[in-house]
Amino acid sequence: MKTFCGRANPTTGSMEWLEEGEDYDYHQEIARSRYADMLHDKDRNVKYYQGIRAAVSRVKERGEKAIVLDIGTGTGLLSMMAASAGADFCYAIEVFKPMANAAVKIVEKNGFSDKIKVINKHSTEVTVGPDGDMQCRANILVTELFDTELIGEGALPTYEHAHKYLVQEGCEAVPHRATVYVQLVESRRMWSWKKLFPVHVEAEDGEKVLAPPSEMENCPGLPSVCDIQLNQMPSSDFSTLSDVVKMFSVDFSKPVQSASTCYRVQLEPVKSGKAQIVLSWWDIDMDPSGMINCSMAPYWVKPTSALQWRDHWMQCVYFLPREEPVLQGEKLYLTACRDEYSVWYNLQKARADEEEQKADVCLESPVCRCRAHLLWNRPRFGELNDQSRTRQYIKSLRKVLKTDSVCLCISDGSLLPVLAHYLGAKQVQCMQPSRIDLYHPHELRQAFFKANNLEDKIKIIETRPELLKPSHLEDKKISVLVGEPFFTTSLLPWHNLYFWYARTAVSSHLASNVTVLPQSASLHMMIVEFQDLWRIRSPCGICEGFDVRTMDDMIKDSLNFRESKEAEPHPLWEYPCKSLSEPQEVLTFDFTKTVPQHCLSTEGSVKLLRKGKSHGAVLWMEYHLTADISVSTGLMQLSNEKGNCEWNPHCKQAVYFFSSVIESEILSDPTAVTYDIKFDTKTGEITMDFKL
Repeated sequence: MKTFCGRANPTTGSMEWLEEGEDYDYHQEIARSRYADMLHDKDRNVKYYQGIRAAVSRVKERGEKAIVLDIGTGTGLLSMMAASAGADFCYAIEVFKPMANAAVKIVEKNGFSDKIKVINKHSTEVTVGPDGDMQCRANILVTELFDTELIGEGALPTYEHAHKYLVQEGCEAVPHRATVYVQLVESRRMWSWKKLFPVHVEAEDGEKVLAPPSEMENCPGLPSVCDIQLNQMPSSDFSTLSDVVKMFSVDFSKPVQSASTCYRVQLEPVKSGKAQIVLSWWDIDMDPSGMINCSMAPYWVKPTSALQWRDHWMQCVYFLPREEPVLQGEKLYLTACRDEYSVWYNLQKARADEEEQKADVCLESPVCRCRAHLLWNRPRFGELNDQSRTRQYIKSLRKVLKTDSVCLCISDGSLLPVLAHYLGAKQVQCMQPSRIDLYHPHELRQAFFKANNLEDKIKIIETRPELLKPSHLEDKKISVLVGEPFFTTSLLPWHNLYFWYARTAVSSHLASNVTVLPQSASLHMMIVEFQDLWRIRSPCGICEGFDVRTMDDMIKDSLNFRESKEAEPHPLWEYPCKSLSEPQEVLTFDFTKTVPQHCLSTEGSVKLLRKGKSHGAVLWMEYHLTADISVSTGLMQLSNEKGNCEWNPHCKQAVYFFSSVIESEILSDPTAVTYDIKFDTKTGEITMDFKL
C-alpha cells in the first residue's frame, strides 16, 4: 500500500502530494513521536508508579483480584508497573500497530507475558466476556491520554466509553482526577500573536498609519490552543492580573461526560490592566487523597519546587475574544467552555441580573471571520508586529525606491507593498504565490487596502510567477523586486528561498538595472549543547527498572529510515542552549542572479571553543536587504562567556541532532566538527552531514 504525504516544494512554493512507501508514515510517526520524551519524564513516571502501587493495594485490601485496564499503553510501561505492583492481570490497549508490536516485545523481554495481554484495537472496539478481548471488566483504570490542553487527544470520550463498557462501577483510576488552573494576564507580546497592531511609517508627506481592517480587529481568532513552554517566557513579558484559580476538575474514577459544557468562576483582579490572555495548565492527582500530585504549573506559581522539563505536556495560552480593561477588586466572571477536544474562554463583568448573565455565555467555539488567522499562524502575527524588524525593511526600502519605481512584491501576506507605496514607489504590484486558492488571501489583502484607502493604489496579481505576462504589469519592466521573503508553506528556514525561484521565473520582466531586495541570503550554522531538547531524541534504556531498549531501537531505525538524516524545525526561544562554536556562514545565495543549474555545496570544519556536549548543529537564514542592512531568522545575540543564545522568537530554526545523541555515545571532548552541506537547486532542499 502506498501513502501520499503533503510536502512543501521549495522550488514552486506550493504543497505537493508525494507517493511514499507504506513504511514512510509509520517511520515519521515513530521518529517524531514524543515517546522518548515521556520515558525521560522522571516526575511523571515516578508519580504514575506510586499511584499504581497505591491503587493495587487498595483493591487487594478489599480482598479483590486486581484487574487493570491500561488504555493507550504505548511501550507497556504502566502495565508493567501494575504487574510488578502485584496486579493479577492487565489488559494493555494500543491502537497504533507498530507500537502494539513493540509493547508485546517489551512486555516479553521484561518477563510479564503471563500477566499482560496487549490488545491492538481502539478502546471503543474492545469486547468483554468469555470470548471477548477482556474476560471481565477491570477494577483499575490506568491511562495516559492527555495533551497540553488535557482533553485534546480525546481523553473525555475515551473515559466515557470505558466507564460504560470496560470497567466496574466504583473502580480505582490512576490518575484519580485532573484539575485545570487559570490565571488572567496582560501581555503585549502574547497579544501580538492574535491581532495586528497599527504600523506607523514616516513618509515624505507626513506620518502614515497602516490600520488593520475592522473585521480583523473584532475577530475572535481560532479555537485551537497555543501551547508553549511558558517557563521560557520572562516575567517582564507579562503582568498577572489575577491569582491562580481552579477552573474545573474531572474525577476519572466516576463516569465521565464528554458532552459540551461550561464552567464559571468569579475573579477579582489583583491589579488594574488590560485583560487579554488566559494562561492555563493542569495537574493530576494519582490517588484520591491528592498526596501523589504531578503538576504542569509554570515557574512563578511554585518558585521553590524544582521544575521537571517535559515537551509532551506544556502550558496553554488562550486569547480572549477582545481586550477587556479591568479594575483592581472589581467582580468578574471567567467562563471556560469546552467540547470533546478543546477549551475556550470568555470574560464578563458582573451584573445585577446574574441568571440572565449566565445565559449570555457563548457556547459556540470561536470561528475566524477575517481570514487572517487562517492564513497566518501565531508566530507570523508576532513577526508582522515586530516594530524593529519593520523598521529594517522601511530603512532599506527608503534606500532603493525612487519616485518612478515600478515595484513587484513576492511574499505571502506581507505588509511590504503598503510600505513601498507609502515610501513613494510610482507603481506597486503584489503576488502571493504559495496560497493562490486556500482561504482566498487576496480577499484579506483587498480588505486591508480598503481599510487604508489603497484599493486603486496597489494591484494584486492573481497568478503564479512563471505565468506572469507583460499585460499584468501594464507592459512596464519591474525596477524594484521585493520580498521579506516569507511563504506560508515553508517548514525549514531555507524553504523561503522560494523567493529566488520566483525571481528566476519573472526574469524576463525585470529591468536591466533592477534592484532586488533582499539582494542575497546566507545560511548560518552553530554547534550547540541543549539544556533539555536533546531528550526528545535520546534513548532511554531502562525506565523505572523496566527495559525499554526495544523502543529506543525503533526510534533509531525510524530516524535513520532515510539514508541522509534530516534537520527538523524547532522554535529555539523555547529551548535554551549554549553555543560551543562561533556562528559560521556556510552558503550564500545571490538573488541578483538567477538560480544556477548546478548544486551549491560547502565542506569544512568548525572549531569548538567551549566545553560541553555537542548535541547538534543549529542552522538559520540571514537576508541581506541592502549592503548594510540584514535580518536574521535565527541567532539574534550571543551573550557572555557562557555562550547563551538569544533566538528570533518568530521563526523556527533547523536543528540537526548528531548521531551521538541518538546513539547515546559518551564522547571524549571533540575539538572540532566537520561538515558537508549541499543545496540541491533542482529540489530546493539542503542535505547535510556532520562528524565529531
